[in-house]
Amino acid sequence: MPTIKTEPKIWDMPQIVFSLLFIILLIVACFWVVQPFVLGFAWASMVVIATWPLMIKLQSLLWGRRSLAVIAMTLLLILLFILPVALLVSSLIENSGPVIAWASSGHIKLPEMEWLNSLPVVGKKLNSAYHTLVQGGGSAMMAKVQPYIGRTSVFLFAQVGHFGRFMLHLGLMLLFSVLLYWRGEQVGHGIRHFAFRLASRRGDAAVLLASQAIRAVALGVVVTALVQGVLGGIGLAISGIPYATVLTVLMILSCLVQLGPLVVLVPAIIWLYWSGDTTWGTVLLVWSCVVGTLDNVLRPMLIRMGADLPMILILSGVIGGLVAFGMIGLFIGPVVLAVSYRLVSVWVHEAPAPEESPEEVVEELAEREQEQATK
Repeated sequence: MPTIKTEPKIWDMPQIVFSLLFIILLIVACFWVVQPFVLGFAWASMVVIATWPLMIKLQSLLWGRRSLAVIAMTLLLILLFILPVALLVSSLIENSGPVIAWASSGHIKLPEMEWLNSLPVVGKKLNSAYHTLVQGGGSAMMAKVQPYIGRTSVFLFAQVGHFGRFMLHLGLMLLFSVLLYWRGEQVGHGIRHFAFRLASRRGDAAVLLASQAIRAVALGVVVTALVQGVLGGIGLAISGIPYATVLTVLMILSCLVQLGPLVVLVPAIIWLYWSGDTTWGTVLLVWSCVVGTLDNVLRPMLIRMGADLPMILILSGVIGGLVAFGMIGLFIGPVVLAVSYRLVSVWVHEAPAPEESPEEVVEELAEREQEQATK
């Protein structure tokens, strides 16, 4: 029987190189085109994943009509998310100038602190420096802290960017959220199919773990921060604290970076007692105790709905996301780290843990080194 001779396969290197370059160029061009929409789509994806169970419940209540459920969720996003964020950012930009001007006008009255003289060694110097600051009023205080306020203001406004650009991202987030609500099952199935094509069952599991991490971060961090900030702002407004809206913005940001609302509430309580309004100061003190401890109950309950994540991971994601991506990074940073953490954790725990003790491993390595030395 005659044998069939097959010619060896010849690799066409120029064709491979040019094909690879063309694919890379096509990918870069696609990302260049969709770059203005990436942040809005990412934000919308997090919102939709976090609120998808609520949308399904609304659909079941609205006679199984997806259109009615999408309309209801859109109105809910506008009323509870879009409008508050827009108003808070706008108020921060409009009132930051008057707040600094008010503090610089000399209306700040500081109490006498004679007990500083009783401190050993440095008491007299501290008392003298403090009285010099008090005699200068608010203008002297602002002169001391003005360089730091300027740097902080420049950093914050550089991160927030132009208000119009921020509103554009909000609009894109709302538009993509409506589309994802409408075709959520098809989009989810397509993503899972792509992940399965890349890494079989591991890829599918990675997508499911990512959705759990996104829901945990969105519910545990963002919702808790909004609830604490809004409740704290209500307490400030009822107590008669000036510029309560701006302080509410600072409180929400403080809660997002895991510092808590007491950073803003405690100075407000002290200001009320110093001004002689002890009644409202006591009311705000009691209210602050409730708001300050709310996260100990609310955050674990919400995070447990998605996935168990370490708090240091969330803190690093919030701060790093703010520096890297600006205001939207407050949401993107924790999600990226949480997804990565979950994927690495699953990959590590796929292999059994080592049964040998550390002492046995060290002895085995020492024996191997001695054997190599004798050879």
